[in-house]
Amino acid sequence: MAPWLDLGFHKVLDLSGDELAQPIDVFQPLYRAAKAKGMRLKAHVGEWGTADDVRRAVELLELDEVQHGIAAADSPAVMRFLADNRIRLNICPTSNILLGRVKRLQDHPIRKLFDAGVKVTVNTDDEIVFGVGVSEEFLRLHQAGVFTAAELDLIRRWGLEP
Repeated sequence: MAPWLDLGFHKVLDLSGDELAQPIDVFQPLYRAAKAKGMRLKAHVGEWGTADDVRRAVELLELDEVQHGIAAADSPAVMRFLADNRIRLNICPTSNILLGRVKRLQDHPIRKLFDAGVKVTVNTDDEIVFGVGVSEEFLRLHQAGVFTAAELDLIRRWGLEP
């Protein structure tokens, strides 16, 4: 990956795929090198793993953001850690439902995370696969009574922050 990092073209490193396929620490050298190049650091974690997996990934890889991260809602301590460290979770509600991680939108942990002070954003995993765009995700969360329009506007603004 060194030649890729040396190009300086990319601004973000994001680890995706099966989050349980191998230990997260395997990626630590790559993330350290990317950080040294000034890249923003993200990883897909906590969609299927545990709240502790989310915290460990953030600490070990020095993440700026977490893709998914909904397992963090299972631990008040991890939610406090994320809120205190201003780690944003980029959440894909419809994907979580269609993949069987969450049963109903009304029960989605995004609300619990938001209430705990964790910065969340609303996203779509893959519009072609899951059949919804970000606008539809926002609308569904509002129609299901998960968030008010004002809360969704705050979440939208968080998504515009670097």
